[in-house]
Amino acid sequence: MSSRHSATPVMGPVLTSTFKIAAVLALAAGLLVIWRFSVGLGPATAMTDEQPWGVWKLFNVIVLTSVASGGYAVALLVYVLNRGKYHSLVRHALLTSAVGYSAAMLALGTDVGTPWNFWKVPLWSWAWNGDSVLLEVALCITAYILVLWAEMSPAFLEHWAHTRRDRLGAIARRIMPHVDAALIWIIGLGIVLPTMHQSSLGTLYILAGYKVHPFWQTPWLPLFFLLSCWIMGYAAVIITYILSSTRYGRQTENKTLLSLGRVISWIIGAFLVLRLADLTYRGQWGRVLDGDPHAWLLVLEFALLIVPVVLLRRMRRARLGQLFRIGILIIGGASLYRMSVVWLGFHPLGGGTYFPALPEMVVTLGFMAMQVLAYLVIVKKFPILDAKRATSRRRAGQGSGGRINGGQVG
Repeated sequence: MSSRHSATPVMGPVLTSTFKIAAVLALAAGLLVIWRFSVGLGPATAMTDEQPWGVWKLFNVIVLTSVASGGYAVALLVYVLNRGKYHSLVRHALLTSAVGYSAAMLALGTDVGTPWNFWKVPLWSWAWNGDSVLLEVALCITAYILVLWAEMSPAFLEHWAHTRRDRLGAIARRIMPHVDAALIWIIGLGIVLPTMHQSSLGTLYILAGYKVHPFWQTPWLPLFFLLSCWIMGYAAVIITYILSSTRYGRQTENKTLLSLGRVISWIIGAFLVLRLADLTYRGQWGRVLDGDPHAWLLVLEFALLIVPVVLLRRMRRARLGQLFRIGILIIGGASLYRMSVVWLGFHPLGGGTYFPALPEMVVTLGFMAMQVLAYLVIVKKFPILDAKRATSRRRAGQGSGGRINGGQVG
């Protein structure tokens, strides 16, 4: 299996206005993280003994790792289902996954009480609890981050091999054949590991029992979490690829993105049918009719997912603006599903509610900004996006400065 792609760096200055705004947010988050470790979780967060999992776990890890599953989801299409037409999206999808999961690990390290002991989790195997779902999640996420950067290594090695004439370039040229030979095994791990931990995140909330509202508490949670990660991963690839390709004047792969949108529509369809069947089997529609206060969350979740399916099935030609907006709706609906399970529909034994404190929200935004910073630097310095450039007619159709509009493109 070869790692070669027809991709090139986008070049250009790194210190753009977007980079500077993201850098300010990241710096603010970094300072608040230092403060959090100096004063402890109590003064820095709104977490309590009843609600010990805050937004850094609930959103940055459980929701945003699902959004960052595009690399896994696209690899599943290309390398398992042999859909080679999506190959041009692979590096971009892997990069968004690598920076997303790395930021999630930083958030997790900020949230736990003693992150300096985290190294014991993978190494102290004699102390493992073999019945712990959380142990499996921790091991898989840690290993998957390493695998993601290994999957990204061909882009780095390719760049160094062709642009450097020093020791680094020589090492890259020597290593590349070995990486190519190992890539099939690396990709295999990159598919197995997220399948395990994304479904196991659902298993965690089966164990929560009655604390999760009956609308979402079901033995099918592992499958629903797995389907939702595919849904959000593909939608995130569409959104970020449109943003990057239009901004940097690269070919937008309109037909490929529309085809990927139709793949999402089938997965959402399966998700909704299973959700409806599960709710019906467990007799939950009576709660909706009786005015359960959580019913509006359920209705909104279904609406945010049904509307994109209808729009995607009716779409005959790729309109970037419409695809972009559909992607936003999809991520909103699937994120609401996960947030309903882990937060909005979660009621601890001691009662009480949780809403993140201002420092928690700033740190959350800062970790997201760090993803943007890493993506901007790597995409400008290394071959990630397809080398084919947009025609001048397409650039004109996209508007000034790579703006996305609802007009026909391509």
